[in-house]
Amino acid sequence: MQDFIAIVTSKGGIIVTTLVTFMVLERIFPVARWVGGLWRVLKNIGLAGFNALLSPLIVLPLTLFAAGHGLGWRPESWSGGWVMPLDLLILDCWIYWWHRANHELPFLWRFHEVHHLDETLDASSALRFHFGEVLLSALVRAAVIILLGIPFTTVAVFEVLVAVNAIFHHSNVKLPQWLERPLSWLIVTPSIHWVHHHAIRRDTDSNYSALLSVWDRIFGSSSATTRTPEMPIGVEGLKDRPALSLVTRPFRPRKP
Repeated sequence: MQDFIAIVTSKGGIIVTTLVTFMVLERIFPVARWVGGLWRVLKNIGLAGFNALLSPLIVLPLTLFAAGHGLGWRPESWSGGWVMPLDLLILDCWIYWWHRANHELPFLWRFHEVHHLDETLDASSALRFHFGEVLLSALVRAAVIILLGIPFTTVAVFEVLVAVNAIFHHSNVKLPQWLERPLSWLIVTPSIHWVHHHAIRRDTDSNYSALLSVWDRIFGSSSATTRTPEMPIGVEGLKDRPALSLVTRPFRPRKP
């Protein structure tokens, strides 16, 4: 129990520290102008705060249960530190396909659209998700964890890596080309992920990778579009909405 508390506390501390760091950096070295001001940031943080309340009530217990109830197919020799990189690679490939499914399946897009309705990007955008998407993701991930017998520590490490990189690649920090260009061949950077948030549907439906950028190149979902500071962000043909409207939007009927 003490190890579990230590892992969760460390995870939270790393994510909060990363968020604050990039929120400061992107206001000193911005690459694009902001839209929506302080209220938009507070809206994003408010949605994230609600999801944070769900984590100890549903997401964490579900993950703990899944990690403790693997199907037991792994041999005893498949254990120790050398297995973690392989498990992380598997989880990263899974999250690529889960993200892609959230765009291609209309039911899942109802929830994921809330993330994309943000009309600018900064570190707070990385935390803006509908609680329905968080719960659905936790359920599907639990099935993957049970099927593959992935330990809780590995899942926690993966969550930290993805969260830290999500804050980074959503951020409005201006990076020099000599750094971002080679970095983008390894991990997802702002130059890649901002195109995913371009308010043109063909770009929105591309660049699905979350941590390693290689998956889009392997599975043919990379966009050829180059990010520019003037690139419109959001969902093509739609505008962002107040927080309450975002929460209820997935449950409301859509016009044909």
